[in-house]
Amino acid sequence: MEYVTKQLGTNIDHIAPDGSEIRLLPAMKGGGLAHCTLHPAHTSHAVVHQTVEEIWLFLEGQGQVWRKQGEREEVIDVYPNLSLTIPTGTQFQFRNTGKVPLCMIIVTMPPWPGPAEALPIVGKW
Repeated sequence: MEYVTKQLGTNIDHIAPDGSEIRLLPAMKGGGLAHCTLHPAHTSHAVVHQTVEEIWLFLEGQGQVWRKQGEREEVIDVYPNLSLTIPTGTQFQFRNTGKVPLCMIIVTMPPWPGPAEALPIVGKW
């Protein structure tokens, strides 16, 4: 297996199906790493992932995340150094409630298969 070293860039690699900016970081066969940005006063599109699960670590900004699985539903405030999980099949949406970009690191397991992974749904906001 080859070593990978990558610095976080300023260029956007993709706009995620939820509308956030994605900057790719290294990936391996078990998962991928990305940096995600949602600008002030923006709300993501609500989606549900079909096959992947994610772990998020917030680095900068403030916002809220809505998650729903069946009858279980919650909205939580997010801020730097808070982490959360998005299990497979969880409906979710997030919004920036602060004055600076809401930035996070996302681990996706297995690696992101492409935009068809995220199905649009009716969200909280």
